[in-house]
Amino acid sequence: MNIKVFILAFATLSVGLVELIVGGILPTLAEDLNIALSTAGQFITVFALIYALAGPILLVITKKIERKKLYLIALLVFSLGNVMTYFSPDFTWMMVARVITAASTALIVVLSLIIAPKIVAPTHRAKAVGLVYMGISSSLVLGVPLGILISNTFGWRVIFLGIAVLSLVAMVLIALFLEDVPGEAAVPLKQQLKAVCSPKIGCAHLATLFFLAGHYTLYAYFTPFLETELHLNSYWISVCYFIFGIAAVGGGALGGTLSDWIGTKKSILMVIIAFVVVLGILPFTTFSLALFIPVMIIWAALSWALAPPQQSYLIQAAPATSDIQQSFNNSALQVGIAVGSAMGGIALEQTGTVAQMPWVGSIVTVIALLCAVYSLSKTKNRRQKNISTSSLQESGV
Repeated sequence: MNIKVFILAFATLSVGLVELIVGGILPTLAEDLNIALSTAGQFITVFALIYALAGPILLVITKKIERKKLYLIALLVFSLGNVMTYFSPDFTWMMVARVITAASTALIVVLSLIIAPKIVAPTHRAKAVGLVYMGISSSLVLGVPLGILISNTFGWRVIFLGIAVLSLVAMVLIALFLEDVPGEAAVPLKQQLKAVCSPKIGCAHLATLFFLAGHYTLYAYFTPFLETELHLNSYWISVCYFIFGIAAVGGGALGGTLSDWIGTKKSILMVIIAFVVVLGILPFTTFSLALFIPVMIIWAALSWALAPPQQSYLIQAAPATSDIQQSFNNSALQVGIAVGSAMGGIALEQTGTVAQMPWVGSIVTVIALLCAVYSLSKTKNRRQKNISTSSLQESGV
């Protein structure tokens, strides 16, 4: 594989760490900034919302700028945003820094996915994109345990200074090894919005959104859950996050294998139903760590198992606009993270305890199941066919 693709994957991993790494240090962050735990959780919510909105918007705005130059600018802005986080004295400064890093992260990830297949041979394009996605998923699931370990040793602020350094290293590598990539016409936002007007496709994206929302209702507050319900210290919390991360990365392979074995539609339903059940029984396992960890591993694996069959389903359901659908599905994922984090905060304020989080998440995931069932039951109507044909014509295909 071209070394340039590995550099893009490294850059994506570096910037991806900043999104959910605060999840493992929420209590420390809240105490240091003198804010409520539920308020600190909004750092995850706002980041995900900005990320979801900024990607397609920034791509359209910057469509004529040469890609390597744009990539370097985005990395510089991202690095400065993390330096700002390091020096943030209060909630307001921290939130502004999160907005800056979220927008720049979204642009860097999108650019990585665009550039990677252009700098390799046609036969290696899928592998190149897959490697970038591996950087994304690894940063999301492994960033939390890494953040806990660093925070316990050096303090939470050092985490963001380290991420800034990693992004500067990525910036140097991009400057040295990546050739110029000309800008090109991006798909207009109006056309992208048309592509999701079909109830079939729209509900598929909503299934992704509510599935992630159900997951992050608990996962965004997993550290306080482990502290209060299982009475774990920082060492065992780190161990749980590490096990969770490995299981979650493996969940992507599980979802792909399941999809190839029984088909995309059955896989989608099976994963969501299993997820509802696992979240529902999780609170009953907290009396024993030996019982909790196996159930947690299943929960972690299922949390990423939906992505492969869902992506395949979207490509099958709307092949003419598959690229647009993947973009929106990624945005739906980020909105789901934001919604779940916000709902977790609301549940925490209303109940005063994290004990109810798994059940709240399970109920939210039932909504994802209903959306999936509706989408899978709908036939491809004439409106969707017309949208697909129009998308091809407007793209010049």
